[in-house]
Amino acid sequence: MEKVRYGIIGIGNMGRAHAVSLLNEIKGAELTAVCDISTERLEWAKEHLPDHVMKYSSTTDLFESQTIDAVLISTPHYDHPTLAIEALSYGYHVLVEKPAGVYTKAVQEMNDAAAKSDRKFGIMYNQRTNPLYQKLRDLIQSGELGEIRRTNWIITNWYRTQKYYDSGGWRATWAGEGGGVLLNQDPHQLDLWQWTTGMMPKRVRAFCHFGKYRNIEVEDDVTAYVEYENGATGLFITTTGEAPGTNRFEITGDNGKIVVEDEKLTFWRLRTPEPKFNAEFTAGGFGNPECWKCEIPVKEGKGEQHIGILRNFTNAILHDEPLLAPGEDGILGLTLSNAMYLSAWTDNWVELPINADLFYEKLTDQIKGSTFKKENVENKTLDVTGTH
Repeated sequence: MEKVRYGIIGIGNMGRAHAVSLLNEIKGAELTAVCDISTERLEWAKEHLPDHVMKYSSTTDLFESQTIDAVLISTPHYDHPTLAIEALSYGYHVLVEKPAGVYTKAVQEMNDAAAKSDRKFGIMYNQRTNPLYQKLRDLIQSGELGEIRRTNWIITNWYRTQKYYDSGGWRATWAGEGGGVLLNQDPHQLDLWQWTTGMMPKRVRAFCHFGKYRNIEVEDDVTAYVEYENGATGLFITTTGEAPGTNRFEITGDNGKIVVEDEKLTFWRLRTPEPKFNAEFTAGGFGNPECWKCEIPVKEGKGEQHIGILRNFTNAILHDEPLLAPGEDGILGLTLSNAMYLSAWTDNWVELPINADLFYEKLTDQIKGSTFKKENVENKTLDVTGTH
């Protein structure tokens, strides 16, 4: 195979951006088909995409056409696992937009289907291409920070107005989107939280406020506390209702702490690891380890982002290049958000791995019991993915 023939399912905002990238930016990739149930979007495709790009209104027609080698799924969240499983059954490589899905039960089925196939399976975690987080991961995984003691991420710069929420009938509803700030805005941070540290919590206690700042039925303010197997603790705070917001990720270890903020990475490095300093210190009751403030050099820019993931996925198919964002990893960040919801709904601690059946039951209850009515909805046909 000299080129990977791509088909895109869902040509809303992100689907269109991916289409342009595949046409112009990715060596070894060729856009040969798009698919959408919206006649309006298909008209856009006819107007803006070359004639040789096939346009389908049915995924079955797309899959049976045999005009593609890989599919990029850029549809609303609930559809990701179902479409991925179907595409894999036809023998196609699959790249899915984030989040992997809404609930882990469906995503696990998707992962199982991928494991049984010999196809490449990836997820659009484009922030993994960001040099800032790549360097953070390298520092932690190489042991520079020592054993992790605490992780804190305050990510409150996701400010959204009521008009934003009113711009789509599906938006910020349990039935349409499956969640709020955790599922729409935070999937990248939830992924990076575990990807950079290499750690998943053993249990979670979360407090979610539903419609605290805006007239919506899902969460717009969350504070979650987590505990790790090694005794470390963590905090994740997020909202769409504060201004000005903060984006600060702090990780403390035996050898100091690392702070990621304002596109900078600062390592407050202890000359002597804290456990060693404590064991050897004898000069009275007060003392502190010597600490150096180190500004860690990071390559400028935010990396190749979506194009980088597309390029890596294409090379994985053509040359067996290792995937930067394997599709199976999508369940990890989703497990964190599912655990936070479940903790809030049950008013209790949630152990990981979560009870996937119980979460699905509680989510179904939210959908069935919803009495929320949207008013002043401007456009009910907007695509979920990429309009965060």
